Amino acid sequence: MTPTAAGTRPVELGRSIRAAREKRGLSLRELARRVNVSPSFVSQIELGKANPSVGTLYSILSELGTTLDDLIGAQSVGSPPELVDAPSDTWAPVAEPVQPAVGRKRLEMSGVVWEQLTHDRDPYVDFLHVEYAPGSSSCAPDQLMRHGGREYGYLLSGWLDIQVGFETYSLGSGDSIHFDSMTPHRLSNPYEEPCTAVWFVLARRDDDRPSGLE
Repeated sequence: MTPTAAGTRPVELGRSIRAAREKRGLSLRELARRVNVSPSFVSQIELGKANPSVGTLYSILSELGTTLDDLIGAQSVGSPPELVDAPSDTWAPVAEPVQPAVGRKRLEMSGVVWEQLTHDRDPYVDFLHVEYAPGSSSCAPDQLMRHGGREYGYLLSGWLDIQVGFETYSLGSGDSIHFDSMTPHRLSNPYEEPCTAVWFVLARRDDDRPSGLE
């Protein structure tokens, strides 16, 4: 992968999703059925010709029994990811504690960009720099997300509306939020300027409560 102008490395998400899907023996049509999208859309994602929403991506991760970090955390140039489960009774070693600004893995979705802030694969937390373009959202208004874990966000710039259950909170620069990710939620930027934030999703994989995702 070639670094972008900002020094980040775009992630070949589609190829990683396809590898994980095939490893788990799921057909393209079956994965599409489970996440409630068309087979052609899943095909376009796997070919790198379409970007999923955040909500669709989390649904895909849930159905594949994997995490964002499993797909992109250990991805290296020119090689597919190795999906390895860390032992539940041990802490994974940290080989590279520093992730320089140059070289961060960058994942582009539909109006939303995630950049990974850990260099090593981390099975315990998704630690991300996120960007929401004007008019973008994590999911459709009638398809709120639910998944395991707990989320923590800190806004660096711009504004972001966050619906958690029946409440909607408008956050500006310097504001922060945390909530149970099992509560239906949606992030959106209905404003005229981009929003940037630092985001954590803690213990998404280890949360064994049923998510309710179909």
